[in-house]
Amino acid sequence: MFTNVLKFILGVLLAIAILIGSGVATALYFMNRTAIPPSKPIFPNDNQSQKIQSPKPTGKVAQSQSTASPSPSASPSPTPTESPTAEASPQPLPAGAYRGKVTWSQGLSLRSEPKQDAERVGGVGFNQKVVILEESPDKLWQKIRQEDTNQEGWVKAGNTQRVDDNEETQQPQAPQENQQPENQKPENQ
Repeated sequence: MFTNVLKFILGVLLAIAILIGSGVATALYFMNRTAIPPSKPIFPNDNQSQKIQSPKPTGKVAQSQSTASPSPSASPSPTPTESPTAEASPQPLPAGAYRGKVTWSQGLSLRSEPKQDAERVGGVGFNQKVVILEESPDKLWQKIRQEDTNQEGWVKAGNTQRVDDNEETQQPQAPQENQQPENQKPENQ
């Protein structure tokens, strides 16, 4: 009888040990599977960008294309001539308005009214040149106009920086003023 009790106790302990061992093994298996990073997914638009960058025409194909169609070389020439004329004659600013640029790195949302829940009518990118037309009475919003599209809207104040027109022309001259002629010696300080 004592041996039967001993066999029963050893059987229960062995069963518990097998259950614990299999549970630990299963847990380790799944923990290791989740620690492996998945492979990089491939999307259909990824293949298009690779196709655009990788194939370049060979010498014979490029020569046949350039001699066969002289019209593409004529079309880019009007585009560069238009942009300097647009920059050379900037629009006059309304009273109280000034030029600026966007300083928020993620760009700004243009709103139809000076409210957070107002309709979004467009956006302005980082470092884009704008004209600040006015400020709201509570000074929390600014009405701006994009220089390139003339689209107007409201943005949160503090996300633009004033830019002087003279600042752009003086910057290249500043290093020249600090240089001294070769025949002069620097003054001792």
